[in-house]
Amino acid sequence: MPDRDKLQGFIFDQFDIRGEILTLKQSYGEAIARGNYPQLIKHLLGEFMAAAGMLSATLKFDGVLTLQAQGPGPLSMIMADCTRHHNLRAIASFDRAYDFNTDEPLAALVGMGTLSLTIDPSNGERYQGIVPLESENLANCLEDYFTRSEQLRTRIWLAADTELDSPRAAGLLLQALPRQLETSAEENLQMWEHTTQLANTITAEEQLTLDHEQQLHRLFHQEPLRLFEAKPVQFNCSCSKERISQALLSLGEKELNSILDEAGLVAIDCHFCGQHYTFTRDDIQRLFDESPPVLH
Repeated sequence: MPDRDKLQGFIFDQFDIRGEILTLKQSYGEAIARGNYPQLIKHLLGEFMAAAGMLSATLKFDGVLTLQAQGPGPLSMIMADCTRHHNLRAIASFDRAYDFNTDEPLAALVGMGTLSLTIDPSNGERYQGIVPLESENLANCLEDYFTRSEQLRTRIWLAADTELDSPRAAGLLLQALPRQLETSAEENLQMWEHTTQLANTITAEEQLTLDHEQQLHRLFHQEPLRLFEAKPVQFNCSCSKERISQALLSLGEKELNSILDEAGLVAIDCHFCGQHYTFTRDDIQRLFDESPPVLH
């Protein structure tokens, strides 16, 4: 059986290239079950989740990595985020009147917008890189991002399918490391081209149906590599009543009282996980009574 909801790193012993390989099943299924998404958007959400999951391997501190595309097109926003502990979630905003039964590329659906990669540590300074959404698919857009923003040779292969026995998504990433071994720059470049040509032969079906060891053996059986211990990936939303309360405080007491006068309570739904939160007039009053005064 193929690996499910797992992330594994690997490194080649004889040249300066690292990699990540990931497969998703339950976490992907839970994420797309939360919204009434067209098949095309479900597919794209799988790719975004796979990419965010692999990129989260670079987090060396508690925090969240967010991958987001947005623009003026019918798919106005699509994003996935993943924590250092590989808690993964995803969401999309789209025009429900639009016919998504097409093969339009990501850039056209988003409307030639932007792709951003944000790292938000629990403690420390937030980092965000943004590039134009010019390439046809997410993998190519991310490769452009790493070339422009990080100056790192990076190749990415993504796959997703919701029409198998259960939804599945998968990813493979190769990245050139700064020179460490006793090989010349020319040899490193040759090995990079050789390795990426081998990886180019992987099919979406193989990514979605073979386990990690089978995929890597199929691609690189002639090249010694070390596959590191698998890390579990799971769908998990960070919403809580405390976080919602803080967001409500930012709206102000006047605005919330207006909502209470009209609806009788304040109701908030988390679009990631579907959790429903309600606040009565007493709850809202208690929030402002217990919050510290704002200094001007």
